[in-house]
Parts: sequence; structure tokens; C-alpha cells
Amino acid sequence: MALVPYDENLLPALSKLHQASAEFTLANHKIRLSQDWNRLGVAAVVWDAAVVLCMFLEMGKVDLKGKRVIELGAGTGLVGIVAALLGANVTITDRQPALEFLTANVRENVPPGQQEAVRVSELTWGENLHLYPSGSFDLVLGADIVYLEETFPALLQTLEHLSSENTVVLLSCRIRYERDERFLMELRQRFSVEEVYYDSERDIHIYRAVKNRTNTELGSPLCGR
Repeated sequence: MALVPYDENLLPALSKLHQASAEFTLANHKIRLSQDWNRLGVAAVVWDAAVVLCMFLEMGKVDLKGKRVIELGAGTGLVGIVAALLGANVTITDRQPALEFLTANVRENVPPGQQEAVRVSELTWGENLHLYPSGSFDLVLGADIVYLEETFPALLQTLEHLSSENTVVLLSCRIRYERDERFLMELRQRFSVEEVYYDSERDIHIYRAVKNRTNTELGSPLCGR
């Protein structure tokens, strides 16, 4: 789903989104991702929230070795790729139109010996959730997926479905509008939510959410407070 087109000359800081590729050094690997704004819009470029979430994962505050991880709205796949390079078994998801592009980035950047630990799969929030066993993941990742208000109910439904009381959800986002705050309010009705990191240079917040449990202590050993 593409954003309203803009004039690159008026917003030079965003011109990088129109570049054919983006390169990073993360998880001790050089990563080169294809981008294709013209064909796939926001789904095919790297946003700051993804970079910040990858940096947070690199800090080692999240136990990724052998963990079952799913990334929602993966776009270029950067976050899921980094999680796999750090030792997780990762399911990287997005809507059908982005899958071919996403698969190519994964194939290009995950070493052959780790390819079996990564699966690219279609997931449109709120649809066909039975294909993903309820509560079967240790960690759910999302970078810059909180921005379209009409998707919030389906996103919340999906997060609830994928999470057990031991699942950690990490959402990396920029709080742009009141609707983003409303999403966090809705999330707090179902999950215990706290901000665990803030990148002031990029104005990116990372929130940790754990599904509410009854009459037991909130928390999970996966991600330290």
C-alpha cells in the first residue's frame, strides 16, 4: 500500500527510499537489500524503525538462539534477516504482492547454511490465522507497522493470536499521530506494554509487549526489562 507520492526535491532526506538498494553492516554481516518504491511502495524500502530494531537485537538484550520468531509486515526483510543471522528460526511475513521481492532479499543475504532456519510466508493481518498455530512463537517482531488506523483491529487480532503468555512482542515505530497513541492504548488493554528503547536521533521508540495473564506475574525470560 503506497503512500501519497512526494517531490524528492522538496524532501531530499527521503530520496534514499528511491535508491535501488540499501546496504548495512549488522550481525557481523554485510547486508545488501533491494528496494523498489515504484513497484511496491512502502513495502519495498528500508525504514528507520527497522534499522533501530536490528540495532536493538544486536545489543543482546533479546535471547534469539534457537527461538521461534515471526516478523510481521517485513517489507524488505531486514529485521527477520538479522534475527536469523543472530541464531533465530524465523518466519518472515508480508502480503502476497511483496513475497517474491522479500524472498529474493532473504536468499541474497542469509548464508546457505542458515537458509533452512528462515521461511518466507504470506500473512495478511486478521486473515487465515489458522495457518499459524496460536501462541507458537517466542518472539514477534514489527518495524513501522503502526501507521494505518484501518489496519489496527486486524493487527491487534494477529498479535493476540500469535502470542502466548510467554511470547514477547517488540514493536519499533515512530509515534507520528494521535491514532498511533490510540493503538498503544488498545494494545495496553490486552498486553503489558513498556518502552524499552528510544533512539532520539531517529525518533524511534521500541515497545515490549507481553500478553496479559490472570493472577500471575507478568513478564518473560526472553527479553530483559
